Amino acid sequence: PPAEPLTERRQEGGVRTIVLNNPRRRNALSLPMLQSLRRDLLHDVKSRELRVIVIGAEGPVFCSGHDLKELSSEDDVKHHSQVFELCAEVMTLIQKLPVPVIAKVNGLATAAGCQLVASCDIAVASEKSQFATPGVNIGLFCSTPAVALGRSLPRKVALEMLFTGEPLSAHEALMHGLISKVVPEDKLDEETMKISQKICESSKSVLALGKATFYRQITQDLDTAYKITTKVMVDNLTLRDGQEGIEAFVQKRKPVWSH
Repeated sequence: PPAEPLTERRQEGGVRTIVLNNPRRRNALSLPMLQSLRRDLLHDVKSRELRVIVIGAEGPVFCSGHDLKELSSEDDVKHHSQVFELCAEVMTLIQKLPVPVIAKVNGLATAAGCQLVASCDIAVASEKSQFATPGVNIGLFCSTPAVALGRSLPRKVALEMLFTGEPLSAHEALMHGLISKVVPEDKLDEETMKISQKICESSKSVLALGKATFYRQITQDLDTAYKITTKVMVDNLTLRDGQEGIEAFVQKRKPVWSH
């Protein structure tokens, strides 16, 4: 029989769900898996109908990180570079997309899998989920996951994870800011959809501008950040939906977005 696709994509009511679909390999981010994920993220991404993307996974492991069989000495340096470069491209792509991206985690997320969670705009996890960067234990320090981890967690928390490989529980991950919310496993789908539907109520063009600006200003010093965002607030007012939202508020009616 034909092999099942490594990722599955479906879309309904503005919400695109992408499911990592290789549980036998612990949803490892092999080169084909990364290529499939990138295709699903970019598919018709400018469509007015697309409002939010949710990344989930089949099986007890959300994502185990890179496929270590691809990183053996049997493969050459060129192949290794291709794997890590594509992974970095996918992680940065998530923050460049014009719609919010939510990680829906139900299980273990390790190494580049933990990096994937940290790279998403929002992350909702079940109580049984755990997060770790255990590469140091097999002699491959999680340097690329550290980029996303170091931007999501306090430095000392990130470094303890990187130096020891010990996992964070879902509640520890929430406390330190790696994820947005922890819910019982049977409420995970419901809570993720609730957030997604709330996002769908807003203007896509306004959200796209806001998301791009957030990531642009967050790495700047305070004065530069305010210069950037002050200009963007003015630009936001020139959007059709910027004016529609204000008019609707003044007129005490529901806005009709053009997106």
